[in-house]
Amino acid sequence: MSDFREQALHYHSHPVPGKISIELTKPAETVQDLALAYSPGVAEPVREIAADPANAYKYTGKGNMVAVITNGTAILGLGNLGPLASKPVMEGKALLFKRFAGLDSIDIEVKHRTTEDFINTVANIADTFGGINLEDIKAPECFEIEKALIERCSIPVFHDDQHGTAIVTAAGMLNALEVQGKSIEDAIIVCLGAGAAAVACMELLIKCGALREHIYMLDRKGVIHTRRDDLNEYKQLFANNTDKRTLQDVIADADVFVGVSGPNLLAAEDLKLMAEKPVVFACSNPDPEIDPALAHGARNDLIMATGRSDYPNQVNNVLCFPFIFRGALDVRASAINDEMKIAAVEAIRSIAKEPVPAEVLKAAGVDKLEFGAQYIIPKPMDPRLLPRIAKAVAVAAVESGVAQIDLPENYMA
Repeated sequence: MSDFREQALHYHSHPVPGKISIELTKPAETVQDLALAYSPGVAEPVREIAADPANAYKYTGKGNMVAVITNGTAILGLGNLGPLASKPVMEGKALLFKRFAGLDSIDIEVKHRTTEDFINTVANIADTFGGINLEDIKAPECFEIEKALIERCSIPVFHDDQHGTAIVTAAGMLNALEVQGKSIEDAIIVCLGAGAAAVACMELLIKCGALREHIYMLDRKGVIHTRRDDLNEYKQLFANNTDKRTLQDVIADADVFVGVSGPNLLAAEDLKLMAEKPVVFACSNPDPEIDPALAHGARNDLIMATGRSDYPNQVNNVLCFPFIFRGALDVRASAINDEMKIAAVEAIRSIAKEPVPAEVLKAAGVDKLEFGAQYIIPKPMDPRLLPRIAKAVAVAAVESGVAQIDLPENYMA
């Protein structure tokens, strides 16, 4: 592990500090170039934008720029270490936007005293960008922040820890249930964890057909039920009218377990209580709620996903967030709505059911991948993700009325 630590630190510090930089898109070699780039030539696009703000998309990089914004209160699995400590993560997110979707991205770490301060700061700079990706903000503040910014901003605002996780989880879950011969409408679902990702995952599963009354959510105090008086408004949405109180109570005969909580919280004995052909998404990182070897040792009829790249079926947000923003920005969407999220779910699902290109097999280091228990979610390096998800999202934006321009001709053809 110390070797990996040294590799990681060297990667971030050499040959120059950090993971992103600015590149020029126009020549700046001659006096004429500089006259056009700055004074006096720059006055002309200024006048055009002042006359019509939409011209900012024509004359500046706004339409291809995403801000990755955080307050550092929930950094990966490390917790509240503050804005500055989160900068390597935010730069990493910017790297992923560029690598996978060709989107320019800049990280912004915000110090603030109150939630309202953070909201005001982001809202006041929002017009600089084509979209805003919120990241690593703790619950429940993240819900309030996203809701307020969606209302105040005319560009897409997307909290990836909520919705990116939910989209990939929903795509994999629907495929896993299909392989197991089960339906989302009938599935009994146990969700261990009640933070931002948990709430978003369950809400999206409901939009995909799950029944709210079939969902049992647990926090550190156990099952979230109607007789508890310590629930915030987001947990209250999942308060079940039940006498069940423990994980063992609710997991008996359950079809699905979703873990967005912490390591080693699901025992093999708990797993044995589940219904036939269970689906387990143990997404705590870096250590899942149950070790895959232990899980498969307890059940041979299991489909399992984790958040790790060294096991099959990785639930990885990079499968969706770059491509969702690509599609949203390309039609100048004012928001990323439910229709766009569900379109992304369906696009991801469909890719996993198709023959896998040889280049993906090579990058994944395997000889064969086909739709089934060991392959319910596409691999992040699959080149089909960008055109398919971006187009599905862009079409959904147009059809749902949040796009400000039509789909470009031959888009992602």
